[in-house]
Amino acid sequence: MVDDEPAFELSFYCGTCPFLFRRLEGAKEKLSLQGVQAQLGGALHELDDGGVIDAYATLLPEGEYLPLLLSVKPRLVVPGEEDDYFGGEQITTWGIDQFWGFPKCPDTPYYRTFETVVDTDAHLYEFVVPMVPPVWNERERVKQYITLMEQGTVPTAVAVSTLDVCEPAVGAPVDHYQHWGLTHFLLDGHHKLEAAATASRPVQILSLLTLGESLAAREDCARLPRLRAQPSAARIPPR
Repeated sequence: MVDDEPAFELSFYCGTCPFLFRRLEGAKEKLSLQGVQAQLGGALHELDDGGVIDAYATLLPEGEYLPLLLSVKPRLVVPGEEDDYFGGEQITTWGIDQFWGFPKCPDTPYYRTFETVVDTDAHLYEFVVPMVPPVWNERERVKQYITLMEQGTVPTAVAVSTLDVCEPAVGAPVDHYQHWGLTHFLLDGHHKLEAAATASRPVQILSLLTLGESLAAREDCARLPRLRAQPSAARIPPR
């Protein structure tokens, strides 16, 4: 929700339906805070470097959050095209939606950043989802960040995040395993993410993971720092 308007539809609470984030009409603005832009111009050296968490806490609903400071190298994905999770890995586990007859669609371009094996029956997929599509970004600002990144700057974005653990209730057409979907919804950093994807450069994300709105047990959320410290794995093959 943004200003009491639905911004994204998320995974259905049952946990057996396919993982989902789908942009709605309420996702139409970025949520940058001018007071912390200087701190976010480079890498943060610790979780609450410069009071960024306190500043963004004023925007978020009251609840419990797990802060994570992550380095990512994003790649931009367009739904229906190469590397689309919803037309690839999700289909191998859940198959094609039998009512609609085609894959789920997030109705937005998004970034893929990291994936790893959780265990023999679970795999973690990480996504960064912009509040507005990259075509809304200012071209000159994207170019400025590309130049800074090529000079070695690693800027920081801020996101509110969810972890959803989803698994089909019955067997699947090809491959059955748990999908851990770690989704970062960008509050600040839209130009930074596009620049990083264009230049194949790293960017830092300060993730505020909401425990109350995630479809995951607290002990699963607590595993994220260790899982994110693992090397990123190649796409998991069907078994």
